[in-house]
Amino acid sequence: MKVLGILGSPRVGGNSDLLLDQALAGASDAGAEVEKIKLVQKKISGCLDCAKCNEAGVCAIKDDMQAIYPKVLEADAIIHSVPTYFWAMTAQMKAYLDRWCAFFDAQWKWHKHVYPKMKGKKIGLITVCGDPNVHTADPIVHSFKTTTEFTKLKWIGAVMASASARGDIAGNEKAKKEAYDLGKKAAEK
Repeated sequence: MKVLGILGSPRVGGNSDLLLDQALAGASDAGAEVEKIKLVQKKISGCLDCAKCNEAGVCAIKDDMQAIYPKVLEADAIIHSVPTYFWAMTAQMKAYLDRWCAFFDAQWKWHKHVYPKMKGKKIGLITVCGDPNVHTADPIVHSFKTTTEFTKLKWIGAVMASASARGDIAGNEKAKKEAYDLGKKAAEK
C-alpha cells in the first residue's frame, strides 16, 4: 500500500504541512509506504489547454509535474493538504490539479493506460483556514470531492481545521487526530 501526500501550501512547516505529517504518520503506522511532495518546491505550470494530451495521454509541458504523474499513478491513496487563500485552494495546488487533464482523453474519459492505475484510488483532503469557521474552505472540499466523484475515485473524506499563525495547529488535538485517522483510512485495504 502506497500513500502519497501532496502539500499545496507555500509555507513549508506551516499548519497544512503539520496536519499532512499527522496523516502520513497514521498511514505509516497502518503499514503503508508513504511519500510527501511539497508543491512549492516544484516548478509546475498551469494547464495550457493545448489538447496535446487528448491523444497521447502525455502532457506537453516539460516541468516538474512530469515526475509527479508516475507517483500519482503508483499511489493507492492520495491525501492533499492545502490552506485556504481567498476562499479557494492555493495557486500551487490548483496548477497541480489542473494538470490532471493529461490523464483524460477529449471526451473526459480516463486514457486506457491510466484507468487501471486510477481505478479505486482513494482521495482524501485536509484544509486549513484562518477563519474560525472551517466551512470557509467548502469550495476546496467541493472541488476535490466533485473531481473524485466525476472520475469515480474513492472519496475518503476531508479534515477541515482553523489556524492562522505558523504552528497554531499543533495545539489542536482534534484536528491532529482527525488527520491521523484519515491517514489510517487511506492505508486500509
